[in-house]
Amino acid sequence: MPVPWFLLSLALGRNPVVLSLERVVGPQDTARCSPGLSCHLWDGDVLCLPGSLASAPGPVLVPTRLQTELVLRCHEETDCDLCVRVAVHLAVHGYWGDPDKEEKFRRAADPELEEPRNVSLQAHVVLSFQAYPTAHCVLLEVQVPAALVQPGQSVGSVVFDCFEAALGAEVQIWSYTQPRYQKELNLTQQLPDCRGLEVQDNIQSCWALPWLNVSADGEDVRLVLDVSEEQHFGLSLYWNQAQGPIKPWWHSNLTGPQTITLNHTDLVPCLCIQVWPLEPDSVRTSICPFKEDPRAHRNLWRAARLQLLPPRGWRLDAPCSLPAEATLCWQALDGGPCLPLVPPLPRENVTVNVLEFPLLKGHPNVCVQVSTWEKIQLQECLWADSLGPLKDDMLLVETRGPQDNGSLCALEPSGCTPLLSRASTRAARLGEQLLQDVQSGQCLQLWDNDLGALWACPMDKYIHQRWVLVWLACLLLAAVLFLLLLLKMNHVKGWLRLLKEDIRAGAAARSRAALLLYSADDASFERLVGALASALCQLPLRVAVDLWSRRDLSAQGALAWFHAQRRQTLQEGGVVVLLFSPGAVALCREWLQDATSAPRAHGPHDAFTASLSCVLPDFLQGRAPGRYVGAYFDKLLPADAVPALFRSVPVFSLPSQLPDFLGTLQGPAAPRPRRLAERAEQVSRALQPALDSCFRPPAALGTGRGMGPEAGDRT
Repeated sequence: MPVPWFLLSLALGRNPVVLSLERVVGPQDTARCSPGLSCHLWDGDVLCLPGSLASAPGPVLVPTRLQTELVLRCHEETDCDLCVRVAVHLAVHGYWGDPDKEEKFRRAADPELEEPRNVSLQAHVVLSFQAYPTAHCVLLEVQVPAALVQPGQSVGSVVFDCFEAALGAEVQIWSYTQPRYQKELNLTQQLPDCRGLEVQDNIQSCWALPWLNVSADGEDVRLVLDVSEEQHFGLSLYWNQAQGPIKPWWHSNLTGPQTITLNHTDLVPCLCIQVWPLEPDSVRTSICPFKEDPRAHRNLWRAARLQLLPPRGWRLDAPCSLPAEATLCWQALDGGPCLPLVPPLPRENVTVNVLEFPLLKGHPNVCVQVSTWEKIQLQECLWADSLGPLKDDMLLVETRGPQDNGSLCALEPSGCTPLLSRASTRAARLGEQLLQDVQSGQCLQLWDNDLGALWACPMDKYIHQRWVLVWLACLLLAAVLFLLLLLKMNHVKGWLRLLKEDIRAGAAARSRAALLLYSADDASFERLVGALASALCQLPLRVAVDLWSRRDLSAQGALAWFHAQRRQTLQEGGVVVLLFSPGAVALCREWLQDATSAPRAHGPHDAFTASLSCVLPDFLQGRAPGRYVGAYFDKLLPADAVPALFRSVPVFSLPSQLPDFLGTLQGPAAPRPRRLAERAEQVSRALQPALDSCFRPPAALGTGRGMGPEAGDRT
């Protein structure tokens, strides 16, 4: 027997839950007011014409809020219709134009003031009810005594019983006064269908409706239609898109009872089921039970496709609407990550519609990324088929200032490298040549506006220069090998072997990068972190820490800075160091206890809080070993305070475990134990003054951060 998976329910969103509805007896409409007010329902319908806005001559009554309630209007015990009760809340709006008259009006409204004046307000309130294909309006006359009239104050409400409507209909309700002194109020509500238990028992049109149960059958889904034998009914499966008409998928007229099996690969979030008896004017019931099914969402993204529409348009094709974000990116020939072009190009919100590329010309390396808040779902280089394979081109980003002073940088995995810089990247080495290529028109302009431009510059002509350097390196290596073969003495060969190991270890250590993440608990702890970072730079290691990158943090934001540093560190085979403190542990536990809540706000320099959105998923998904190392100062934090989740990577106590900590940071190229112990002693001595300052009274601590000469932009 299949296990029930989704039973038709009474979930009405914002609408009242139909479990026990009040019954209204009799066909006559009625109106009633809150205490102190008097009201009257005019007979017959009125014209549903709001008219134009009018200026209030003084204090007037206006509707301020609409409320609805579902009731049953019953002619007999089991012969009822669904009805919508509407409550209109009223308030006094406006003042007398003359201040003297306003004072007299205030005195009249307050019985304790002298010279009371009998000033009451009267309003004609219109309720307009529309449920396709009908419309119905009623007029309510409301009078408020002077004792309740206070400008800007609520005076009560008037309740109308009631507007009859069809099951499952979408109704719209408007309220305004005649004459109209403000914009009309409106409310839209989706009424229940025959799935309501009490509705099923009391509305005759629901008695013959087929009832549907959706259950799981292994990986597949089973639809069981509970109808009597020989009863004829219609069943339709369709895709209910947010934009445009519904897309029929499957339709059939059947005879009950029936069991239909759906393959799990056919499930998508917008797949809906509609059943109805094959009778004139029968009520149809529709449900969409797969909106929250994870399998349906996975199937939807598998079925989604990006399509190029010449000359510069593209479209996202999918069975259902896909609220997502689309960006353009640049895919380099070396197969690295697709580099987003935001900024300077804007992001686009996309569902299932046609968008245009904001480009002057197409290029095979320009790709489209479609992503949700979780991850990138689709990426396609739409021009690769029409313009050929990816090219070895360099993308240059031109930024123009307010006084026509522009700058050029090359988009690379490490960021946008200025052409005339001393960075050790291909773009920096060829900066002057690339600048000449742009000026001479050898680069293809892809985008241009007042803020900047994009250029694609071919790199083919520089390939031969690279091969020359490769051949020279090979010749040099061959000469060194030949020289080694000539040396036959054992002690010389041993000396060369040791020298080679030292050189290789030093080069590897210099090439190892470390990103230091910490929580800025207080100024003394920041000084301790700065002392540790400065000491690690002497090993040597390349250390990145936000203390030395304040200017970049202010320009990029903490989250963008951390993303760039983490990506560069891991791509270069480096390691991310999580430095635990009482504040860092509290932040981590806050995330782990409630992973669904949004992170608390952080300052512009708080890289640790910004990094948790990426660090925690790495640990939860098992990607942390080999990339992360933990550490804490044993005088500031007990060993068991570090959350268990982070113990999947080595966690060291400082300074007691400094040798092991330094050996892990330097990786396979770490020096011999004696040399490692000497370096650990140097780091320990450098840390001791900062550690002592953490335990001094506040008055004894200095006000400076004490970062030394390294307190600049080192990353």
